[in-house]
Parts: sequence; structure tokens; C-alpha cells
Amino acid sequence: MSKLSNCKFKSRDRRSWWGEMPVFAWGRYDGQLKRAIALMKYHNHPELGIVLGELLAQAWLESDLAKLTKVSVIPIPLHHQKIKERGFNQAEKIAQGFCQSTGYSLSPQALIRIRETQAMFDLSPEARIKNLQSAFRLTKKLPKHPVLLLDDIYTVGTTVNESAKILRRNKINVIGSVVVAKASSY
Repeated sequence: MSKLSNCKFKSRDRRSWWGEMPVFAWGRYDGQLKRAIALMKYHNHPELGIVLGELLAQAWLESDLAKLTKVSVIPIPLHHQKIKERGFNQAEKIAQGFCQSTGYSLSPQALIRIRETQAMFDLSPEARIKNLQSAFRLTKKLPKHPVLLLDDIYTVGTTVNESAKILRRNKINVIGSVVVAKASSY
């Protein structure tokens, strides 16, 4: 894991902070970072999520975006069946490390996944949108501040966009998303 903490990414690799859904990514979804995420998710190492969240926070705090002080972080939820299988939500673990390091408020129960969805790595952009339609619901535990959505991997933005749509429909200010890794193929 020490190799991971020594990874440095140029700012052009980290930021796409413009448009309707700005994204801040710590790194690219390849090499050691891809292996670390897979190890966390598929080999029962939730503690890696905390470390990845701390590393994401370090990059965030070194950016111009760290000026934001009152922020609620909502990790992208997993369906309860997936949590039962895996034992944890990787986005929530990452969000814990991120919030511990940034001092931001963590709102893990604000958004829930009410419909089980299929894994999206092999789906087309159109199929991803259909897969996530009506998959999320807002709870009564609403965030108190503008929201950053947090996920492990950003591919084409379908998951964060669908989550943001639900939040914005309910008058919640979504300022963007932060992710550990952004797929370079998109």
C-alpha cells in the first residue's frame, strides 16, 4: 500500500471541474489504483477504502477547490443485497476517510438504492442510464450543506448524474462529485 500513497498525479489528471456535474478524481483507473480498488471491493479489504479516502482528501485539499468549507458528502449507495454480499459499501468507506481528513460532514443515509442494478462495466452508456433509472431514493435524513457525491470509480458519469438528479429534484444543491479514480477510456 505504501506504493499507492507515493503516487502523484498531475492536476490535469485529477480535474474535470466544469459543466453540470463537475468531477474531481485522485487518479486514473489503471495500474496500482485499479488493483487497490479491486482488492478492497472483491477481496474484503474495507480498510483500503479509508486509506483511499484519505489520499483523495489530500489531493482535494491541495487543490483550489478546498476553499469549500460547509459541505456534506454523500457516498453513492449500494443496494442492501450488495452490501449483504460484500459486507460494506466501498463508497461509504472512502467517504469516511475523505471526511475525516477534510472535516466535511458525512451523510451516508441521505440517499438509498431501492432497486438492485446490474454491474455496469460492460454496459453501453445508453444501457447504463436505463439500468439506473428509478434506482435511488432520497430519505428524510437530508444534508445540511451543499453536497459532494462520492464514488470509487467514474466512468461516464451515469451513477453520479442519476444521484444528482434525485437530489436536485428535491432542491438540494449538488456542487459536484469526487472519486478515487476516473476511467481513462471515456
